[in-house]
Amino acid sequence: QDQLYESGGGLVQAGGSLRLSCVASGRIFMRYAMGWFRQAPGKEREFVAGISWSGGDTRYLDSVKGRFTISKDYAKNTVYLQMNSLKPEDTAVYYCAAGNTVTSPYDFWGQGTQVTVSS
Repeated sequence: QDQLYESGGGLVQAGGSLRLSCVASGRIFMRYAMGWFRQAPGKEREFVAGISWSGGDTRYLDSVKGRFTISKDYAKNTVYLQMNSLKPEDTAVYYCAAGNTVTSPYDFWGQGTQVTVSS
């Protein structure tokens, strides 16, 4: 079954760090690019970071460059989003997703995990 499961969200103070995890089915993990999106209250969902199926291509939202890192663990079928130097404006529900390429529409979505950054 093609599913994505996120975990790792929580409450953190500004300047702190969190690591989000997304476990994917083997079929998805080995065939699709993986990405992280977020949606804050009253705002549209936005792309945060993406990584190709090979891991050779990564993309980031400008506002998170240098602070967030996306990576893959092939042994665990897991994609991570390491978030450092968190800011209150990073507060959102974060979603894991899979698509044909890093920049193409994403077809598979997780249920989301809440990240709250206090000032």
